Amino acid sequence: MVTDLDGGLRGLDSTIERRGLRDHVYDRILQLLLSGEAAPGSRLSIDTIARQLSVSPTPVREAMVQLERTGLVTREALKGYRVAPPIGAEQLRELFDARIMLESHAARLATPATPVMLAELSAAEEEHRRIGERVITAMRSGSTDLEATTAYFAADADFHRVVLRHCGNRYLIDMSDSLGAQLHRMRQSVLHGVTDVREAIAEHEAIADAFASGDADAPERLMRRHIEQVRARSLDLERG
Repeated sequence: MVTDLDGGLRGLDSTIERRGLRDHVYDRILQLLLSGEAAPGSRLSIDTIARQLSVSPTPVREAMVQLERTGLVTREALKGYRVAPPIGAEQLRELFDARIMLESHAARLATPATPVMLAELSAAEEEHRRIGERVITAMRSGSTDLEATTAYFAADADFHRVVLRHCGNRYLIDMSDSLGAQLHRMRQSVLHGVTDVREAIAEHEAIADAFASGDADAPERLMRRHIEQVRARSLDLERG
């Protein structure tokens, strides 16, 4: 019996280790894609990436399958993977329309906020602000802090995820996860500069304050306004 348990635990450890390696490879390729170093349409060779990361092709292949779901890479039969083209203006409009409907309603359902939600939202807002300041500092120096940029996008998503977790509707969460598959593509266009980051930080703060205010209508209104503003900034860049 002990032997069976030990074998099961070793198998579990092996599964966790493989998953950790796959996630590491996924993060490295994601950073490459978000940095813009790989031009749209360029080929992504699994064998080449595996050699560069000193891993076998298997975790690279698994990471590519995940990245294909985000829309950041595309797969062609017999040709392999390529960097996907940037998301277009029409797709951006459709994506933001869906986000506005989903997240503003989630904010309404999450009102009034519980003390637990308020604490989580405050912590998420502070983390988004902290990392945003790092991004701003890098931008002002004329450099790109890729690690901070990736962390900034994650902190932005975490803030919105707090509201969704507390909206009390599992299907809205599932719908948001489905939309999230396209958000990486959107983020290739959204981060414009210091002003954009500053505005996003201020908008998140306003949403957190709205939930804490006790105003039944403010959270939904400010969530809608925030996503509308992000949409406007994104489409301005697309037109530019």
